[in-house]
Amino acid sequence: MKKYVLIVAGGRGLRMGGDLPKQFIPMAGKPVLMHTLEAFHRWDASAGLILVLPEDHQPYWKMLCREIGCRVPHRITSGGETRFHSVRNGLHFLSEEIGNEVGKDEKVLVAVHDGVRPFVAPEVIGQCFAEAEMSGAAIPVVPVVDSLREFSGESSHPVDRSRYQAVQTPQVFEYDLLLEAYEQPYSELFTDDASAVESLGHPVKTVPGNRENIKITTPFDLLVAEALIAK
Repeated sequence: MKKYVLIVAGGRGLRMGGDLPKQFIPMAGKPVLMHTLEAFHRWDASAGLILVLPEDHQPYWKMLCREIGCRVPHRITSGGETRFHSVRNGLHFLSEEIGNEVGKDEKVLVAVHDGVRPFVAPEVIGQCFAEAEMSGAAIPVVPVVDSLREFSGESSHPVDRSRYQAVQTPQVFEYDLLLEAYEQPYSELFTDDASAVESLGHPVKTVPGNRENIKITTPFDLLVAEALIAK
């Protein structure tokens, strides 16, 4: 079985309130994105890591790798207009290699992960790949801990939070299934990879995520991340 990870890092960092894109913000001497790459390399050094970056971010990333010393082997391809288009670009980047180097009967699994989620646990990655190997599609989820309310106009009412789970990444799929999902026309309803796959009628299985696997998008998230890495 061949395993690949598309790490999508197209954010401009607007919610962080600064000019530096959030994936490049330093944390314990390294940019967030480098910590994310290292998390997957620690899990399985044989997995192929592909970094999907906006073209105008790539020179800065390469400079960071030279100056800091990124020891994780990875390849880079260009992102697109939206996350959907970035993932599609990453899959197309993989297609030639898979066609030339992977045996006809060899299973190929591809994970898609947010570049600003550096604290994913190796056990979660492994469980997602194991479930996707059996069912074709797996995502990590965690219980919702806050009370929830549904709004309609100016009124609202409470909902049963036990019926809801928060979705994380990596989301892992059989390559052919994920490629088919991303060959569809873009829709705003595709909020993640699972929603694109489910639109084909294919069910998506869930596995327990880890609470620390936060997506760093705000200054508060960065404070939490710095506390986690210090721990």
